Amino acid sequence: MTPSPAVRRAVADAHRREWARVLAATVRVTRDLDLAEECVQDAYAAALGDWTRGGVPDRPGAWLTTAARHNALDVLRRAANLRSKQHLLVEPLPEPEPPAPVVRDDRLRLVFLCCHPALAAEARIALTLRLVCGVATADIAKALLVPVPTVAARITRAKKKIASVGVPFRLPPAADLPDRLDAVLTVVHLLYTTGHTAPSGPALTRDDLAARALDLARLLRDLMPDEPEARGLLALLLADHARRATRTAADGRLLTLEEQDRSAWDRQAIAEAHDLVVSALRGGPGRFALQAAIAALHATAPSYADTDWEQILVLYDELLKVWPSPVVALNRSVAVAMVHGPAAALPEIETLERDERLAAYHYLPAVKADLLRRLDRAAEAAAAYERAISLTANDAERAYLTRRLADLDDP
Repeated sequence: MTPSPAVRRAVADAHRREWARVLAATVRVTRDLDLAEECVQDAYAAALGDWTRGGVPDRPGAWLTTAARHNALDVLRRAANLRSKQHLLVEPLPEPEPPAPVVRDDRLRLVFLCCHPALAAEARIALTLRLVCGVATADIAKALLVPVPTVAARITRAKKKIASVGVPFRLPPAADLPDRLDAVLTVVHLLYTTGHTAPSGPALTRDDLAARALDLARLLRDLMPDEPEARGLLALLLADHARRATRTAADGRLLTLEEQDRSAWDRQAIAEAHDLVVSALRGGPGRFALQAAIAALHATAPSYADTDWEQILVLYDELLKVWPSPVVALNRSVAVAMVHGPAAALPEIETLERDERLAAYHYLPAVKADLLRRLDRAAEAAAAYERAISLTANDAERAYLTRRLADLDDP
């Protein structure tokens, strides 16, 4: 029986919402990432047929979890029977212990497992996308701008590393939690930025990746409600994601913050982000809380002209203290230009041009071009725009920069 569109939508929705929960519960049974992933994939495949015949269950996640764990127990029993026959054992091997009740921390354990410090940073991102978000390897490759075999190799090596080191499927000790938490939050933020502005392709965004990262950020906040930075990350993503419907025109053309229709922003998400920011900042000015405060100021400003750039500059100064990143310094220079004028910000841009970490970062020449344009230095602005265009792989961003370059000849 061919699955109906409604069933396919239900399975797809369950994949987006429940994948991490189902996989985490199955890993608890198998203690083997590859086996758990295979069992979960089989459960989703079975759902297409079973839900077509019997209807979509009231609790799809529970149905999938039960099916995946049954798959896992069947595999483990067959393996135990094979071992007993090979070794001619008289006494049968004990049955695998029944899975413990699924607890909410299972998903969090899976996130921390993927972000273990034994793994390289690029492996953490790929493994989190694959296991926690359920993203296909080919799609991960597109998001990270690397070949599919490279991503596959990273994931394979990461799984082998986890097995060889014997990483336990549990939360890290309390003493190690702060360091591990920062790695987890960083990975989730990177996932979101990959979706917020796609590294390449015709569309400005990858809404599927942004939505998965937002779900994961909410999960982390729900599971760790006392962590200020977990609240800060969720606030940051909510404030940014609230503008998603207005970031492009109907024809796909990129719209700047100044051009966007603020009446179409998600006010409920912005209000939630504001409350989270206030709560997160009480725990100390962490980097995600400070970024969220900046995003919230943009989101709550009645217009671009009425944005509180002075306060944004103060927040960027604080952010640089806790996170001295060249990207933060670049973003701060935009605030400097808005408060003190483009001439004041240009020397900071020229200093950042000497930082090799930003050598291929197209936003650096793009910001410089805008400052030079505002200073009526058209020839220099054109050279900076051309540099930014050469570094841009996203078609929507390239088209925007090309329009700005053309505008220099049409004042």
